[in-house]
Amino acid sequence: MLVAPSLLLLVFLVSFGTLNAASECGEIPITEWSGTESRRKQPLKSPIDLVVIQHTVSNDCFTDEECLLSVNSLRQHHMRLAGFKDLGYSFVAGGNGKIYEGAGWNHIGAHTLHYNNISIGIGFIGDFREKLPTQQALQAVQDFLACGVENNLLTEDYHVVGHQQLINTLSPGAVLQSEIESWPHWLDNARKVLG
Repeated sequence: MLVAPSLLLLVFLVSFGTLNAASECGEIPITEWSGTESRRKQPLKSPIDLVVIQHTVSNDCFTDEECLLSVNSLRQHHMRLAGFKDLGYSFVAGGNGKIYEGAGWNHIGAHTLHYNNISIGIGFIGDFREKLPTQQALQAVQDFLACGVENNLLTEDYHVVGHQQLINTLSPGAVLQSEIESWPHWLDNARKVLG
């Protein structure tokens, strides 16, 4: 039996994740960076109109190897020490300019109490109370959000807020909070507007 070359290519791409639906905006799927699927299965309504920016308050990562270790460490910390079902963030941004899938676009995470079911949470790896993430990380998140709009995963008029605008925390750190306040979708008075 002869099989058309284009069909073979499609089977190859699907088998090796190049057409993985979980990687709609270039994020590294959780199955790729962790070797297992997410345990988060509760569906998140789409498109989403709220993005919560956070920091992990962990060591920075700059290389692919460092970021891979960091995101796996975060996942283990959330599951073993914090008692979460899985990594709480929807996505994690590394200093290497890569985005790592956590709960993803389609499942409810555990990143912001009372807002998990209406938002995605993006955690920048590192502590940003006194410094900014790398330019690569900042650009990667902004490009990622633009892709979310293009793919109808985020509404065109979505809002960006810092974690500290919704709950009593220092996250995402004073310097990163100041940075996101210059982003076009930043929402002032988030608690008042969102209820």
